[in-house]
Amino acid sequence: MLELDPASGLTLPGQGYGKHLMGGNHSRIEGAYVLYSPDSDYYYLFSSFGGLDANGAYSMRVARATTADGPYYDVLGNDMAAVKSDPALPLFDDASIAPFDQKIMGNHLLVRSSNEPGTGAGSGYVSPGHNSAYFDAASGQYFLLFHTRFPGLGEQHQLRVHQFFINKDGWPVVAPHRYAPLSSASTELNATISADEVAGQYKFINHGKDISASIKNSQLITLSADGTVSSAASRNDSISGSWHFGTEQQITLNLGDTGLYEGVLSRQLHETPAQFVVTFSAQSTQGVSVWGSKLP
Repeated sequence: MLELDPASGLTLPGQGYGKHLMGGNHSRIEGAYVLYSPDSDYYYLFSSFGGLDANGAYSMRVARATTADGPYYDVLGNDMAAVKSDPALPLFDDASIAPFDQKIMGNHLLVRSSNEPGTGAGSGYVSPGHNSAYFDAASGQYFLLFHTRFPGLGEQHQLRVHQFFINKDGWPVVAPHRYAPLSSASTELNATISADEVAGQYKFINHGKDISASIKNSQLITLSADGTVSSAASRNDSISGSWHFGTEQQITLNLGDTGLYEGVLSRQLHETPAQFVVTFSAQSTQGVSVWGSKLP
């Protein structure tokens, strides 16, 4: 980070290469963007780990600081200035940097269920990243802007915009679906999610912490009215635990071995059935993001 002369736009003298915030030894880390949140009073450093092409395993990450020039930390207290590849290993050593920073989105597919209209496998992204972020002071909304590729479409890529929220622990959590306004000429939906609306079946994505070109397919989980979470017991990755509805659209998920997740509920437009659905997005105490998109 370098301080600029506000009159000329040039760097002020005596700063060398600037203050080092993250990366080194040819780490595949790029697309840095800093946004301040008046809600949490943190500065958030967004970046992308991995490579941007369809096989590059791009994933978006975030760390935070109390001042714009850092230091920036993840939830485990790791200083991002120390996150760099192992110089003893070949270039672009992703394994060294994968455990660090908060992963907020990677390769995924929200699989189309049998009772949903339309054709195709579902909706999802490949190598989403190189984002910027925006806070709209008038509405109090946060937005993530990024480019992405898509499952099965090679290097075709487009811009996407998703809303994000700040959870009760002060971390950004990104809505599972691209942004669409709740109010328009044809729709007028209530943004508030009631406790009664939360129970039901969801497409569930666990983004993990890995840097991998593999696509994480959704699985179905059930948030029952009694506060339990379950999935098909026949799966090797079956999920069980509990959920709790909180104030201000907050949701807490306790998913056993995978940890405690603090998230936010919202109403988002699911592209595949072209319907607004209840969703949740949450971050764990290990820096892992999970998403849920309720079946219509």
